[in-house]
Order: sequence, then C-alpha cells, then structure tokens
Amino acid sequence: MADITKYAPIGVGGGNLISDLKSHFSLFRTKRTVAIAYGFVFIFIAFTIFLAFSPTPNSSSPWFTSIFSASTSDGSSSSSSSIFSDDSYRSHFSSFFSYFYAHSSSPTDNVRSQNLTIEPSNLNIESPVLQNQTQNKEKIDTVEVLKPSNISVLPPTNRSTDNRTPPKSSSESNKGSSNFKNQVQIEDLHDKVKDLKQNQIRNKDSDGKVGVLKQNQTQTEELHDKVEVSKTNQSTIGVTKSPVPAKQAVTISPNSASGNEDKGIAEKGLIKNLTSSNKHDDLIKSLKNCDFFDGNWVRDNSYPLYNPGSCSLIDEQFNCFLNGRPDSDYHRMKWKPKGCTLPRLNGSHMLEMLRGKRLVFVGDSLNRNMWESLLCILRNSVKDRSKVYEQQGRHHFRTEASYSFIFEDYKCTVEFFVTPFLVQEWEMEDKNGTKKETLRLDIVERSADHYKNADILVFNTGHWWTHEKTSKGEDYYQEGSHVYKELNVLEAFRKALTTWGRWVDAHVNPKKTLVFFRGYSASHFSGGQWNSGGQCDHESEPIKNETYLTPYPEKMTVLENVLKGMKTQVTYLNVTKMTDYRKDGHPSMYRKQFLSDEERKSPLSFQDCSHWCLPGVPDAWNEIMYAELLVNQKQHKKMH
Repeated sequence: MADITKYAPIGVGGGNLISDLKSHFSLFRTKRTVAIAYGFVFIFIAFTIFLAFSPTPNSSSPWFTSIFSASTSDGSSSSSSSIFSDDSYRSHFSSFFSYFYAHSSSPTDNVRSQNLTIEPSNLNIESPVLQNQTQNKEKIDTVEVLKPSNISVLPPTNRSTDNRTPPKSSSESNKGSSNFKNQVQIEDLHDKVKDLKQNQIRNKDSDGKVGVLKQNQTQTEELHDKVEVSKTNQSTIGVTKSPVPAKQAVTISPNSASGNEDKGIAEKGLIKNLTSSNKHDDLIKSLKNCDFFDGNWVRDNSYPLYNPGSCSLIDEQFNCFLNGRPDSDYHRMKWKPKGCTLPRLNGSHMLEMLRGKRLVFVGDSLNRNMWESLLCILRNSVKDRSKVYEQQGRHHFRTEASYSFIFEDYKCTVEFFVTPFLVQEWEMEDKNGTKKETLRLDIVERSADHYKNADILVFNTGHWWTHEKTSKGEDYYQEGSHVYKELNVLEAFRKALTTWGRWVDAHVNPKKTLVFFRGYSASHFSGGQWNSGGQCDHESEPIKNETYLTPYPEKMTVLENVLKGMKTQVTYLNVTKMTDYRKDGHPSMYRKQFLSDEERKSPLSFQDCSHWCLPGVPDAWNEIMYAELLVNQKQHKKMH
C-alpha cells in the first residue's frame, strides 16, 4: 500500500503541481490575468526587436550597429569592434541612453549638440594627425603607432539656409556611433604623447638621432595641440593646408577656444591698422601733390563741423544764425579741390597733433574769424568742455590785444594776437606839438616777442590796407624819423611785409616753428564800400561762373614776391579765389541782434560783407591748414 501511494500520480488524492501552484498563487486563478501575463511577454519581445532593428535619425539603432556591423571606417575587419569588447560595451550603453534621453549631458550628446563641421581647405589632404603618426612610427620604433580608424576629417557638407543635416552614408553612420569612442582615444593620444616625450629624452644622447629628435619634438607639440583642439570641439579634427594670408579676413568658429577668438580679433585689428596705414599714406601722397586752392564749392549735408548756434565762443558779429539769418545753405558747403579730396577736419586728431604745443594766430579781424572757427571745431571734439577756457576769463574778443585758449587735457593753447598791419602803429608829435598817428613800416608790431617761440604761427594782413588813410598814404607811413608825405599803398605794403619777413628769418626757429601766411579773403560789397552803404544781404548762393570773379589783388602778388625772398619756408594759404566764389557767406545785415536807432531807420545801409558767418567759410581754411599739417607731419617723421 505504501508503494502504491509512493508511485501514484500526484493528482490523485493530493492534487497535481498546477493545482498546488494555484492554491499558493491566487493571481493565476482567473483567465483574464493569464491573458495579461502573456500579453506583457509579447509586448516585451516586440519592443526588444524594435530597438534592435528600427533606424534612428542619428545614424542607426543603438544596438544594431554594434551587433551586425563590426567593421572599421575603412571597411576592414577589426577584432576590437566586437560586441564583447570593453569599448563596444561602453558604446552600447552610451548610445542606448542617448537614444532615450536626447537632452542628457553625456559627452556623446555634447558632441552632437554642437553640430560643428570643420571643412579642410583641400578635400584631398590627409589629416596631419595621421601623417604625424606614420612619421613617428618610421622614426621611432619604440613608439606605438596610433590607429587611424576613428580619427578622420569629415567630408564637406552641402549647407542649406535652414541648417538641416544632409543624408549620411553608411560609413558616416559608423562614425556617428563611435563619437564616444573617439573621446576615449583622445585620452589614449595624451598617453602616447607622453610616451613620445619620454622616448625623446631616452634617445637624446644617441648618436645620429639628434635631427630625428628635434623633428619628433616639433611633431609631438603639433600632435598635442591637435589633441587639445579635438577635446575642445569634440566633433571632428580638421585642419587647413596653409596659414591664412596676412590681409585675408579671419573667420572664428562660434565654439572656438577663447584664446583663438582673442587672436582672431587681434589679427583683424592688425589688418585694419595696416589698411588704415596704407590709406593714410595714399592720402598724404595725394595731398602733397595737390593744389588745395584750385577747386570749387560743393554742397555737403554732413557739414557744418559744429552745429549753428552751439558754440558760445563765436562773437556776435560772426554768429549769423543767432542774429536771425533765415537760410542755411551757406554753412553746408564744402571746398573741393580739383586734384584731391580734403580730409574732414578731425578735431580730436588735430588736438593730438597740437598736444603740448602753441598755435598762434597773428593778424586782423579776418584772422580772428579763422581763430574762432578753429576754437569751435576743436572744442566740439572735447568731452569735458569746462576744461577749455580763455586764460584771462574773457568772453568777447574784439577789445583786447591778445587772447589765449587753453585745452587743459592736451596741454596746448590756441591764441590770437591782434595786429592788423603786422608792423607797429605809432604816434609822433608834429611841429605844432600835437600827436599824429603813423605806421612804422620798419618795426614789427610790439607783441612779436610773445609768440616768436610758438610751434605754429598763422599770419595775415590785408583788409586794413584798403581803408582811406592807408589807401591815400599821405603823411602816414614812417621809417625811422622820416614820415612820407605821400607813399603808394602797394609800396608801403611791400615795405611792411619785408620788415615782417626779416623778423621771421631772424627770430623764428624753422626747425621748431611752422609758419603759415593766409592771403587776402574777398569782400562782396555791392552798391558801395563797407563805409558807404555796400550790401550783400540778397546773396544766398556762391558764384558758379569764374568770369564773375574779381581780378587777383595786386597786394597778393606783392606778398608772394616777399615770401619767395625769405630764408624761412612759409606755407601760403592762398584763399583769395576760393573766397571770391562765396558772396553768400558774409554776415551782411545779420551781424548783430539789436540795432541802434540809426540802424533801424536804414538797416540795409549797415552790412558786413567782409567777414564771414560761422559756421562757414573760415572752417574750410582750417581744413586746408589741417591737411597741410598732415603733410608736414609726415615729412617731419621722414627727416627724423
């Protein structure tokens, strides 16, 4: 009975295995639960097959490539690519996680997110990394050759405006799946670089190896640099065949190292400086061979050099804008020589040229016109205008004998000495004991010793020689104790300029001081002279036809002859013709804001057709002087 019981079927009496399991696991008691279990198993198997065979937008599925494609980029078989290798194992899981977590911070994802392609300048060039590896193998047998299977230059891609990635070939897919492996090999490169350096030290004393060591040392440094670049960019290793030419634009990749960005910026700055230097030399050459005073006036809406009414240094007599002149074209004209283009006066640059120097104007109210123009131009370029001031605190410039404006930041001064004739006005007693005024043609004016050591001197005279007393020349001109009963004004003018020229030759150091002489500027009185109702208020545009210009003044011919006879080189600013065009540039009736009772009765009878509105014509004189200074500065540098 015991034997029967021992060998009886399990299901008999005591039940079978299934029934026992059911009794312990109530979960399997219903048919629905069983169906769910089988369904879960089926879904798991289907999902596993999907992961293995479905393609991804990156290259291939994370497992498929490693299982079925065990070849290198060059198509040859490699045992190191086995699924069971350590590198492949890491690649599986990095690819697997990157497949599900596209925005993770893994190294492979960083490489993909940068989306950089470094294109070589020559598509047929072999990577210098590979070349260095091959050369090191030939020259140093103890150094392990780096395998080139996963280090390559990406082929060029057809870039489109929407930055979409073009289709990839199967070999490119293999490269995409081995990005993480490249990073591991980069670490191996470091180790091999260290080995190279150690081998160089060991072989340093070997006979016949010196040249090889030096070459390997250079190659090692280049290899090390390429490793660093590879770590920085992490996507590809690319190079160019030749360095960028000196004047070629340097393009910086957005993901370049900061050091490379700084270098690129520096190179751009150098290129810019070289280009600017070449342009500067061409400019100076064109100015040097140009007649500044043969040209015409053209409208230029970028002018004036300072806004009308903005410069408080302009005397009321020249401030046509504040005095109510309604038109504005008179200060939008630029002087254009026929043989060149004058550079726009750069106030900041001119102040740098004047740093630590004295620029002195000497002459009549027309030179005051030019002096105030330059003050406004220079002051307009200074950031802190409180550091530009007249030495004595003066605000009006018609009464005193001299004025000096200080530009504190530049330690320079721009000065004006009032002397209408350049020679000395005198008083002497006549036979009756009364004093009479004379003009000493043999003595330079009194203030000359105050400016003889200035760095730049700008002289002028002319307009006062047209006044009644000087024009007649009766009992007025004096030399020594002799007063001429009558002397022609041109002869008197020649004597005075000769006296001035001799003083310059004797007292001005041409190695230190640059001397200018500005010529006579034209007047445009119509219907009378300055003191007999002459007018110019109806003029609103320049003369355009040369036939309407006045004859060249005889006084300027006298001046030119005197300048030719001087030892000191004097730069002649011959503004006569260029000013003759500008009949529209005078203050005319807009010479003051408040008229006297007599002036109100006949306002058109009191006009200024000799001086110039500011902004206006004198600004062009200063631009010409600026151009002359540029040329002189270049010549001075060549001499020293």
